[in-house]
Amino acid sequence: MHVLEVKNLSFTYSGEPKKALDNVSLNLPYGKVMILAGPSGCGKTTLLRAITGLIPKFYEGEYKGEVLIDGKNVLGITQRDLVQSIGYVFQNPENQLVSYIVEREVAFGLENMGFDKDYIINKTENVLKELGIYGLRNRPLRTLSDGQKQLVAIAGILVMEPKLLILDEPTSTLDPAAAKKVASTVDQIIRNKGISAIIVEHRIDLFSDFADFMAVMEAGKITDFGDIKEVLERYSGEDLRVPAFIDVQKKAYGRVIARKFEEYLSLLNASSKRGKP
Repeated sequence: MHVLEVKNLSFTYSGEPKKALDNVSLNLPYGKVMILAGPSGCGKTTLLRAITGLIPKFYEGEYKGEVLIDGKNVLGITQRDLVQSIGYVFQNPENQLVSYIVEREVAFGLENMGFDKDYIINKTENVLKELGIYGLRNRPLRTLSDGQKQLVAIAGILVMEPKLLILDEPTSTLDPAAAKKVASTVDQIIRNKGISAIIVEHRIDLFSDFADFMAVMEAGKITDFGDIKEVLERYSGEDLRVPAFIDVQKKAYGRVIARKFEEYLSLLNASSKRGKP
């Protein structure tokens, strides 16, 4: 069984001549983590919009194919059920935080869903502890660092217990230290809770250790998909930060990673000129 199934999905925005998504298909099993990567403008954001049902509900255009969440077509899921099925964490936490105090922010979604007060308190306290930010529960959001705000935003989504967690470049606005902290915390909670997740990220090195799969997009298509280590060995995208162990592995085994035969010849000729085998 798969938490996510995307079947032959194509989409063209109204007024645009080219497809933003071109016959995209991929599956994500329950409890697995997938990194979605690719250069800017390749279609990652459009794919996420389709997965969350924003396309074609709020973005008009020509839509073909289907997206299934927990076996149900996303277009037929009610808004209430969709909120509980998919949790989406934005790039910038400032665009997601709506309350003044940390604890109220994390509890906001459950309160809107009308859950019992004791249930809300219990769930909020638990997720704050799991993310290591329980000590911040009474702090005003404006006093937090960017990294702490991102963890609060993640807590506000996890407290809803979504079937699928989507992290849209969660470290893009963070400095290296804060990015490493967020990635480490996400790693820990995903391992502990067996969460199904899609992580859109250029800093692949931060998440590659615990991700199971990787999908690479280019020009609206999935150009590579599979086990993350195997994909990284095949992929030569300059826009991605490939983990150090992959670079070491390439050098150790003398592998040339190239998508086109012409690239292979170019690299081979360059090596010969430098006197390298």
